Amino acid sequence: MTVDAIEILSAQEVRRTLTRLASQIVEKSGDLSNLVLLGIWTRGVPLAKVLAEQIAALEQVEVPLGFLDITFYRDDLDRIGVRTPEKTEIPFDLTGKTVVLVDDVIFKGRTIRAALDAINDYGRPGIIRLAVMIDRGHREVPIQPDFVGKVLPTSKEEVVKVYLQEIDGREGVELLKV
Repeated sequence: MTVDAIEILSAQEVRRTLTRLASQIVEKSGDLSNLVLLGIWTRGVPLAKVLAEQIAALEQVEVPLGFLDITFYRDDLDRIGVRTPEKTEIPFDLTGKTVVLVDDVIFKGRTIRAALDAINDYGRPGIIRLAVMIDRGHREVPIQPDFVGKVLPTSKEEVVKVYLQEIDGREGVELLKV
């Protein structure tokens, strides 16, 4: 099977995109003392870390950072098979907070639906927003991101791969045509 990879974002473009997303989050959030970031395992976690660093650099404010595993909230475990959950770490109260969920790619919207279910077990935020690196369309549930790095129309057969230094040893975004 041949896989053709098309570069969508270079490492430099990924960094610029994350800086832009951080600026948009700051602008829309207003009171940063109420802002928290929740990265969704796996690739949403390092993205949330970078966004927190960018916000700190822009505003000199340390934004609380948490990590959310949605394994037991998914509706497709029968399809994806058994997986070892990561540790959910939310070292702060979510009640009344402005929560920005962070993930790499939004596709059908089911991951975010599962994340919203998980958040309900940890408190009742005042506002929940969504930041993603790539929006590739094809939603199956009515969920739209508030902050998008790049809208990338795709076919359902294509795959979008976000590479991050912390996980992959490199940065970039590729469209894989299988």
